[in-house]
Amino acid sequence: PRLPDSTHADVPAELQRILAKALAKTPKDRYQTLVDFAVDLRALQRDVELGKAIPIGASRTKLVLKRLTMAGRARTIDYEAELNEAQLKAVTTTEGPLLIVAGAGTGKTRTLVYRVARLVEIGAKPESVLLLTFTRRAATSMLTRAASLSDPRCQRVSGGTFHSLGHSVLRKFADQAGVERNFTVLDQSDTEDLLDLLRRDIQLPKGRHFPRKRTIAGIFSMMVNKVIPLKTVLTKEYPQFLDERRELEKLFRSFEEFKRSRQMLTYDDLLVRFKEALENSERMRDQLSDQYRYIMVDEYQDTNKLQAQIVKLMTARHENVAVVGDEFQSIYSFRGASHRNMLEFPKLFPLAQIIKLEENYRSTQPILDVANSIMYDVKDSYKKHLFSKIDGGQAPVVVSARDENEQSRFVAQRIDELREEGVPLSEIAVLFRSSSHSFDLEIELGKEGIPFRKFGGMRFAESAHIKDALSFLRVVSKPSDTLSWFRMLKLIDHVGDATVYQILEYLGVERREFRSARTKGGLFKKLHRFPGRASYQTQLIRLARVLTTVSESKTPGEQLSSVLKFYRPLLKNKYDDVQRRGRDLEHLQSIAKRYKTSTKLLEDISLDPTEALQGSAIRRGSGFVTLSTVHSAKGLEWDHLFVIWMTDGWFPSNRFQDEFDDLDEERRLLYVATTRARKDLSYVYPVNVYRGPDTDGSPALSRFLEPIPPEILTHASLDS
Repeated sequence: PRLPDSTHADVPAELQRILAKALAKTPKDRYQTLVDFAVDLRALQRDVELGKAIPIGASRTKLVLKRLTMAGRARTIDYEAELNEAQLKAVTTTEGPLLIVAGAGTGKTRTLVYRVARLVEIGAKPESVLLLTFTRRAATSMLTRAASLSDPRCQRVSGGTFHSLGHSVLRKFADQAGVERNFTVLDQSDTEDLLDLLRRDIQLPKGRHFPRKRTIAGIFSMMVNKVIPLKTVLTKEYPQFLDERRELEKLFRSFEEFKRSRQMLTYDDLLVRFKEALENSERMRDQLSDQYRYIMVDEYQDTNKLQAQIVKLMTARHENVAVVGDEFQSIYSFRGASHRNMLEFPKLFPLAQIIKLEENYRSTQPILDVANSIMYDVKDSYKKHLFSKIDGGQAPVVVSARDENEQSRFVAQRIDELREEGVPLSEIAVLFRSSSHSFDLEIELGKEGIPFRKFGGMRFAESAHIKDALSFLRVVSKPSDTLSWFRMLKLIDHVGDATVYQILEYLGVERREFRSARTKGGLFKKLHRFPGRASYQTQLIRLARVLTTVSESKTPGEQLSSVLKFYRPLLKNKYDDVQRRGRDLEHLQSIAKRYKTSTKLLEDISLDPTEALQGSAIRRGSGFVTLSTVHSAKGLEWDHLFVIWMTDGWFPSNRFQDEFDDLDEERRLLYVATTRARKDLSYVYPVNVYRGPDTDGSPALSRFLEPIPPEILTHASLDS
């Protein structure tokens, strides 16, 4: 009736009937699902093709469909043609608890997208479907794909993170949750500033190093997310602060009281208060369970104990919950994630079905054979065997190098060869266990003019403690380097900008005649005589002696040895993660031993591909090589992949070899690294490794690779 007569006349009676039923205001007169609507439209189309119905005026009818229905943008999915057997079962199992064990590269996201589309297609109200992901961006992307795949109403599905859900629920059910509706959410920076404010009210013992605000925030967050006491967190993760336990407990109580009295919530509190509200209010529990009749959780292996409890509580009136994950890819325990959530899902939901996705769409079979071998003997897991129908592929290789520098030179040269063969740099990546493992490689890539981007830690030359140590060498190499003087002198307690200016003026560093002088003369002896205050005079005299020793040393290795004797005691006062930074400095010293002059060492460390080189790389479409820790590479993939430092004690790290759970996670970390490769995979490890100032060792190949048969993993040596 709303159409002009001329348009109405061009629409056949049968199509009018279908449209009228699609647009009916009363539910009983309307199509119940999009499938029913599509069936009638297809039947009409077939009748037209067979001559059993009047041909439809295309232009007018398309206009009608576009204006009055969503059918022009919707389609019925041929699930059997578009999904493999396991994916199809996961998508069409819509009732009851479901655990989808999705191996690496098996189309996990695709399965979730099709499952959203399927639920809406069979009549579920979009608003009754809840999709929980670890980023809002991921949820938005999946819902957009589902909408473009079938029905635009998929955009109305509720999607977001656990934290965003907690935030909206606490606002909506403020009274039942015991919070004010206008509560304040503290971001990470706000949380750290509040802790800094509160710790000033605690009388801290003199002469002891209390953790900084960021570290304190991390300690408290781990307590909440892992649901474990402070003592356990300190013992396992922060043993250097066990003596501060009593003060930290007092600070935690003060922190909690301050937030509750002022209606402030941290990100962690959004989950804690959400879970508490669900436990304490049956009415709220039932309302949310009725509102969200179908719940899906992505990356379930990365959820923490709190989040698993929230999922269980939200299914009070039904058990239509599907979680997707891979316990083999659970690598974030340091953030509170627990792979046990995957293993214990059937205990939470005894009627749960388990579906495994094992067909990999990313890697060639030889790469998957190595991945399967790495995880072959893992206990407490859902046994799965990844397979691929991708043709071709050569066996991955493990390459032994004489030392770290030969490892770096091999990788840099091989990348250069791939570039010459026309491989875009953006399709090449180098992965490693810890950020410091790429230090030497960064220097070699700089020498070769290969542009790179690093993820998971700062570049070697940009790390604060590395810059601190090198500032001594820079001052000795070039005494007119004012910036290095500033950095070095401000390491001393009670020395600020004003004092540094006085010292530099006293030494004459800023004067032109000094800048042009060829000899250092008695510069460092003159520093020894600077008439400073008693609060820093002793340290300044020690510094002057160190600089004199460094200037008289013949090699960069000897120079750094003298510097570190002075600098190491300062680390504890400046940084909380002293052990990690100490290992980085040992690594720097091992690199320095290879150089004959500090000038060349400083030049190579500072060397980076020029802007011109980077610009030309982008213009050629080759981009940058990716250097990344394995943790930062999760979810990414490349055609050509190198995994370096495959040395026992480095991968797995010797810091995690005592606890079974920790060692198990190290194995999972290597599995994640391995499954990032599409076509070509090389593991590299140095045979001779500098382990510290007192020992050099010849470590073995990683225990995770050593048992793999040679027909699956080829071995090669750069000596042969």
